[in-house]
Amino acid sequence: MPPKGTGKGGRTLASSEPNYARGAYQTIMSPDNRSVVTAIGMFAVGVAFLHSSWAEILLPA
Repeated sequence: MPPKGTGKGGRTLASSEPNYARGAYQTIMSPDNRSVVTAIGMFAVGVAFLHSSWAEILLPA
């Protein structure tokens, strides 16, 4: 006899729990957080640029 939580398609009662990855993605992509996400992205690009060999173009000749 199958467990009571199993229905068609093999889904269990655990599938009704919140999906944390989906919630995090929706939070990041929320229009309310656009400025924060943009600032973090620009900071990451700046750090990557300064850490690369391209940072040498900023040095005076």
